[in-house]
Amino acid sequence: MASNNIRSPLSYHFLMINLLILLFISLLHTALATTSSSQTDNANYIEIACNSTTYPQECYKSLLPYTSKIKANPQKLCRTSLSITLKAAKNASSTVSNILKQKGLTRLEAAIIKDCIVNIKDSLAELMQSLDAMDHLSGLDKEFQIDNIKTWLSAALTDENTCMDGFEGEVISTIVKQKIRNIVLKIARLTSNSLSLINSFTYY
Repeated sequence: MASNNIRSPLSYHFLMINLLILLFISLLHTALATTSSSQTDNANYIEIACNSTTYPQECYKSLLPYTSKIKANPQKLCRTSLSITLKAAKNASSTVSNILKQKGLTRLEAAIIKDCIVNIKDSLAELMQSLDAMDHLSGLDKEFQIDNIKTWLSAALTDENTCMDGFEGEVISTIVKQKIRNIVLKIARLTSNSLSLINSFTYY
């Protein structure tokens, strides 16, 4: 009898532990399922938004790592796109500047690259203005601010295309031309996509 009295509390204790473990597993499974569903919804939102851009695949690929940050929020989507574009433009400016320092460039090549660097820096300034305006998007003049962002992005895209146009029809190294073209083409596509997202942005 005494043995049964001893075992009974122990059995109850183990039963409670097992129930708590099962409850924890159930709650964890529900939380993971909810998180997974939310991430899928956010990814779908980005994909749908990117379908309105000129380069949807590049758009989706660049924004997908930021799904948890964007969370189907159009302003965060546009801001993230601008931030990615600005970072790429900074890298492009640095890379092209380093190409200019390479030995063996002809005077013509150096002159065209210098012009391109000026174009990229102008684009950088316009992208920074766009991002700053997006960060301070509030008040009654939202529409005015959005229009300014569109203007700056259009100007940035023009500067990037001007850089690439500078290499057309000139007798310069194919390697140099293609390397710079690939760098600038990347930021031009990102800029174009950012502009498309801004054009679709609902601020009311």
